[in-house]
Amino acid sequence: MTQAPTIFSLQAPKDISLNEIEAELNQIWQSYGITGEDGGLPAATRATTFTLVVYEPEETQYLLASLGFYNGPIDGILGPQTDIALRQAQQKYELLETGTATPETLVKLREEYTKRQGNGVVAENGNGSYNVSVTSPRIADEIALRNPCRIIALCPIAGEDEGVKAQVSAYCPIQKQSSSTLVCCEYITLSGTASALERIGGMIPALLIGGLPKFLWWKATPDPNNPLFKRLAAVCNNVIVDSCNFNEPESDLLSLYELVETNVPVADLNWRRLAAWQELTAEAYDPPHRRTALKDIDRVTIDYEKGNPAQALLFLGWLASRLEWMPISYQKESNDYDITRIRFVAQDQKQIEAELAGVPVADAGDISGDLIALRLSSTNTKADCSTVICSETGGCMRMETHGGAQSAGLFQQVSSLSEQKAEALLSQQVQRWGRETLFEDSLGVIAQTVKPLVKG
Repeated sequence: MTQAPTIFSLQAPKDISLNEIEAELNQIWQSYGITGEDGGLPAATRATTFTLVVYEPEETQYLLASLGFYNGPIDGILGPQTDIALRQAQQKYELLETGTATPETLVKLREEYTKRQGNGVVAENGNGSYNVSVTSPRIADEIALRNPCRIIALCPIAGEDEGVKAQVSAYCPIQKQSSSTLVCCEYITLSGTASALERIGGMIPALLIGGLPKFLWWKATPDPNNPLFKRLAAVCNNVIVDSCNFNEPESDLLSLYELVETNVPVADLNWRRLAAWQELTAEAYDPPHRRTALKDIDRVTIDYEKGNPAQALLFLGWLASRLEWMPISYQKESNDYDITRIRFVAQDQKQIEAELAGVPVADAGDISGDLIALRLSSTNTKADCSTVICSETGGCMRMETHGGAQSAGLFQQVSSLSEQKAEALLSQQVQRWGRETLFEDSLGVIAQTVKPLVKG
């Protein structure tokens, strides 16, 4: 007996004109809203849950496609197809074959792309520009399984501006074999150059389902001055980002706080990854004698996987905002370890020194900048506030080398998070919307900390 597929394709991707989108979707539901006479097809109904707008200026896939290594969808989901294309490019350009978009790989791809554009050379797939081909549910695979909804994918593409192409499709996650009704995910894909997508920005709000929550997943650094971003942020209940992908984390987190100051409800999937670290830290100081010792903490060390300090900054921002520390200095140095030193002053004028260390790791995970370990301690040897928390996989090697783990008053391990991927965290995020005070407070501390350096 063959197993039923996870996703049932109700309507394969179909090219249509922009003004036919709603009519075409309605036609799908008129066709499938009733069960077939022979009972062979279950009834299918459109999901009336929420609308998710996804914007993905996916540079890696876009460069690979333009150079002829990749012919899949530009969707930002770096799956097996992208992995193979990256390895082919790395082999051709004699780079370390990792299957990931290393900085060296991106530099080389940009260089080769610029050369080809300058020489008028077309890509090996025969196209001077790359056109999005929607041949599978892609993002809907992950999201529709948990939350069938309407997804509007905005896909910037390379090449000349030829306007915006529209496709509609519908996919139904099959939850139970015995289910008599399928609740299906509608998929609207709009592809064109970035400027072409900006031109049609005014029509996108009309595609959002009225009276239901609306989310904008901006899979890049939010640009408060981008006209399309401004227009969509103004009509959505939440703007969702993932700071693990930020190119310049300090200045990008500052931009995020500037959005918060203009009352844009922002959520960061990377903040969700810190939940276990925050919970263990809070639990460590639950006992009354430990709670009173919180005021003695004046040393903070946070180790993270070298590459992106966003998680470390967000955790430190959370801690400082809870303990009412004000940042007074900020220094960075890069070598084998990326070291950031931040000095705070507490309400009682005590100074606190924090060190964020980007540690080189042999086997980096999918998430750039994951926390490895943290230590909270005091120069007061009589204070019972010392705590060390480590990841299950990363361990506390560096903390132990410096004697931190042995002298820790409390030693805890964070279990590996099974669902760290953006799509899984996103399915949790869309269950809530609006302002997140703790996150915004953390961003506020980060903004105060890095602003003099970023703006200087």
